[in-house]
Amino acid sequence: MKNFHKFYFETRISSAENIEIITLIVDNYNIRLNFFIIKEVNIIDTLQELYAKKGFICDMDGVIYHGNRLLPGVKEFVDWLYKEEKEFLFLTNSSERSPKELQQKLARMGLDVDESHFYTSALATAKFLASQSPKCSVYVIGAPGLVNALYDAGITMNDTNPDYVVVGETRAYNYDMILKAVSLLQKGARLVATNSDLTGPTETGIIPACRALVAPIELATGKQAYFVGKPNPLMMRTGLRMLGVHSDEAAMIGDRMDTDIVAGMESGLTTVLVLSGVTDLENMQVFAYRPRYILNGVGDIVPK
Repeated sequence: MKNFHKFYFETRISSAENIEIITLIVDNYNIRLNFFIIKEVNIIDTLQELYAKKGFICDMDGVIYHGNRLLPGVKEFVDWLYKEEKEFLFLTNSSERSPKELQQKLARMGLDVDESHFYTSALATAKFLASQSPKCSVYVIGAPGLVNALYDAGITMNDTNPDYVVVGETRAYNYDMILKAVSLLQKGARLVATNSDLTGPTETGIIPACRALVAPIELATGKQAYFVGKPNPLMMRTGLRMLGVHSDEAAMIGDRMDTDIVAGMESGLTTVLVLSGVTDLENMQVFAYRPRYILNGVGDIVPK
């Protein structure tokens, strides 16, 4: 007898109302193929809720740029923020650069944004440690942006008996740093990491981020890091205070479901997922929650 393969379709509408997901299921082989259909909508009408927001918190990597390449529509989006007199903040989990360096990076890409519009996980980590243990000492695996933020908060460097081991992104990561961190944690230091991003987007593709760097240290010591950056509400509350708006009056724009979107959702902000970075329509489906809006990039926000 010949084998007959059953084909049938499941259709469901995600909570992002303009996307329909059709799943083709092949029974005999247990294969599921997802087809994503973007329904034709009047984007001006659809985005009215977003246009009414007074403040915008926006991620950077995968939203504003990939590495040193500005993404399409970003300049128009920033011009729109200024024109509409919106409060806005670039809130990044990256701890590599200071706000001044981020300002200069955008300037090299042709964007003029004041330094006051940037807040990083390095600043959030320094603020957290200074509030938990004033004048503490740390052993740092990280870039100058993190080290300088810690110094500015009155925290000193110590590779002998520090209170904390602090891990952030760095291009200089090596095995000796892992050995030192493991040794210090075994002597009683506590483990803190700037953010929980496992990977990050660049112009050449996805690269390991902070969580990938801290993982070997956690595994070797059995100690779990405390992650300060998004989706930690500590960072989101600081962002809202800097904007001077209530969560109901603000939107969170990001490219990651596991940090940006969950952080916005749990903090009461309207959430916007852009598909220009890490998360795409397919891997969005593994999460139990949904963004309010799904756009190709921030340029879609600007009225045409």
